[in-house]
Amino acid sequence: MGSEIVKDPGRFLAELEETLTDPVKPEKNERLKVGLDLGTASIVLIVLGEENRPLGIAREFADVVKDGLVVDFSRARSITTKLKRLLEEALDVELSETAIAVPPGTSERDVATHGYVASGAGLEVTTVMDEPSAANLVLGLRNGAIVDIGGGTTGVAVLQDGEVIHTFDEPTGGTHVSLVLAGHNGISFDEAEKLKQDPARGKENLPIIAPVFQKIGTIIKKGLAGFAVEEIHLVGGTAATIGIERIISLETKCKVTVSGIPILVTPAGIALSFEPTI
Repeated sequence: MGSEIVKDPGRFLAELEETLTDPVKPEKNERLKVGLDLGTASIVLIVLGEENRPLGIAREFADVVKDGLVVDFSRARSITTKLKRLLEEALDVELSETAIAVPPGTSERDVATHGYVASGAGLEVTTVMDEPSAANLVLGLRNGAIVDIGGGTTGVAVLQDGEVIHTFDEPTGGTHVSLVLAGHNGISFDEAEKLKQDPARGKENLPIIAPVFQKIGTIIKKGLAGFAVEEIHLVGGTAATIGIERIISLETKCKVTVSGIPILVTPAGIALSFEPTI
């Protein structure tokens, strides 16, 4: 089946998002691609059909991974099992294999732990990819940088001729945004998470969380040092925050783009990378 870059990322991501509430059953004997994303803020399981046709996506927020390391194996396995069951029922299929991805530089031991979560949920891992390369299967960048603003860290990947040539990451991400909102408003972290994701409150929140975005911009600038990068593409849920492009652009002096539905870019790329065992 092979890893394939999608032709129209915006349309692809929009159709994929629709399957959250309206899954599409595969045709008889249709070959499937499955991707599991064990993220810092959520676990996502995606199923694609032939020609990368979006069929289904299941997602649950969970803080079971920190800096690429699974810190709550039992809960990660339980949630993955639940998402697998939900998609199997919705699509009327049996899922037995999956692709996964990990942050660049993840040790073999930590890669294996991700695999243990998948296998514990009944999914054999057939493909392992680094997260920036997975994201680029959706974005299709030749040159520039992909910045994944995760829950706990901001990861930077520099691409040259379509290949990742440099990676860098440091703490500070979406969790820090929520902590600032929680402290400012005197609310719980969970309430702050909902506030952060409310587009109607975006302009109101921006002055409060702007210093976090400035810090993220500083991290990106540090990660790009020594490389001639003109354009940055933001992915990850926090990248959807109103005003983030302008702040990051001011800090890095680069053009900044948020592509499609940023929270789905890396999970979708993981599914695109899927290679079956046979």
